Amino acid sequence: MTRSVLLLSLLLWIVCSLCSAAAFVRSGSSDGDTEIAISLLEKKLMAPEVAMVPLTLIQGAGSKGAVCLDGTLPGYHLDRGSGSGANNWLIQLEGGGWCNNHRTCVYRKTSRRGSSNFMEKTLPFTGILSNKPLENPDFFNWNRVKLRYCDGASFAGDSQDESSQIFYRGQRIWQAAMEEFLSLGMKQANQALLSGCSAGGLASILHCDEFRELLPSSTKVKCLSDAGMFLDAVDVSGGHSLRNMFQGVVTVQNLQKGLSSTCTNHLDPTSCFFPQNLVSDIKTPMFLLNTAYDSWQIQESLAPPTADPGGIWKACKSDHSQCNSSQIQFFQDFRNQMMYAVNSFSKSDQNGLFINSCFAHCQTERQDTWFAQDSPQLNGKRVAETVGDWYFDRAKNIKAIDCAYPCDKTCHNLIFDVNQTGVDRSVDPKAAEISSSSSSRFCFPLHRASLVSLVLTTIILGFLAQ
Repeated sequence: MTRSVLLLSLLLWIVCSLCSAAAFVRSGSSDGDTEIAISLLEKKLMAPEVAMVPLTLIQGAGSKGAVCLDGTLPGYHLDRGSGSGANNWLIQLEGGGWCNNHRTCVYRKTSRRGSSNFMEKTLPFTGILSNKPLENPDFFNWNRVKLRYCDGASFAGDSQDESSQIFYRGQRIWQAAMEEFLSLGMKQANQALLSGCSAGGLASILHCDEFRELLPSSTKVKCLSDAGMFLDAVDVSGGHSLRNMFQGVVTVQNLQKGLSSTCTNHLDPTSCFFPQNLVSDIKTPMFLLNTAYDSWQIQESLAPPTADPGGIWKACKSDHSQCNSSQIQFFQDFRNQMMYAVNSFSKSDQNGLFINSCFAHCQTERQDTWFAQDSPQLNGKRVAETVGDWYFDRAKNIKAIDCAYPCDKTCHNLIFDVNQTGVDRSVDPKAAEISSSSSSRFCFPLHRASLVSLVLTTIILGFLAQ
């Protein structure tokens, strides 16, 4: 073997290893595995100079009963603003699914989604949380906060399970965190934005008007929900998987008393946990960022294993290119429901929309989907540009709605490992693999890349041993 062949083999090995590391991650998570997998993917993709922001526990929260599921203190990560953004605040509510019965809440107590004991001590701030103007042009120098999620009900509960010592105190955590931020300078904010992704996106909807009331009338206040438009949709078996899950969340955490009275006056409590029944009544300007084919909802609401015991939808829900025409039509019907759900909301000039036809979930915290050279676009503008135009009133009546799949070539679609276990991950924690792909990038599946790396390594070691 010549030296040039050796070097070429070594180069191929490095490329394959980097490619597989960037494209595929494993996640040992519960019902929030999609969000966690995306988070891990972002860490693989991010540059080494990304700001790592330390965790701060809210020391006064315990005396107020504002504690995580296991009774530990809640926490947040704060990167201080500077210059023109020193008096502006962006609050990002963390997502990560829900716990919907005693068993899943008990499990959640032993994870970062239910205990600050297991939270990362530092987190990377990317996307809408980035401190770099080239990555986050409108909010990079604001006070940027990520409020950690450890209550399992989108910061909405206020009860406890005495026998198991599980604390459902999401509403108190919200209040204690807001008091903390107000004391740190948010009460003097010139501008403020409440945002959130997934379960945090739902939380930003639930708490939007409350957030407005906390701040002076002179403060410009708006809210952003990313991937938070969970629909009360029929699953592939004709059932209502997500409604059943939400009913469990509302029941086990006793959310009835904290839900919007405007909604509960004419609908049942479970219906009032669905954003489609809430967004039109929000008085504060709101921006809905969502994909029309939300990956989490496809995985856990439309075609969860419990609704597809024969695995007919397994390949399709993992990779949209594997769907047949009737399955694609099912997704198109789901998109139509999304369009109907935002119809009334969109009639308000103060509200904004960015609904693209991608198979993705959460686009604000990932740098590649928030603001990068090849980020998803609608009407020639990326997510960050559209949100910025809306927040700062640089344009009027911002309602960016994509044409139906497969028209959009700018998507960063998510592709799941088809070999993931067929267990309902809304109940039991299981590992999942996930990759991010677009028309312009390709990586070998992890097991193939590892095999190639192993073969090339063996060849190189054999050569060197000669």
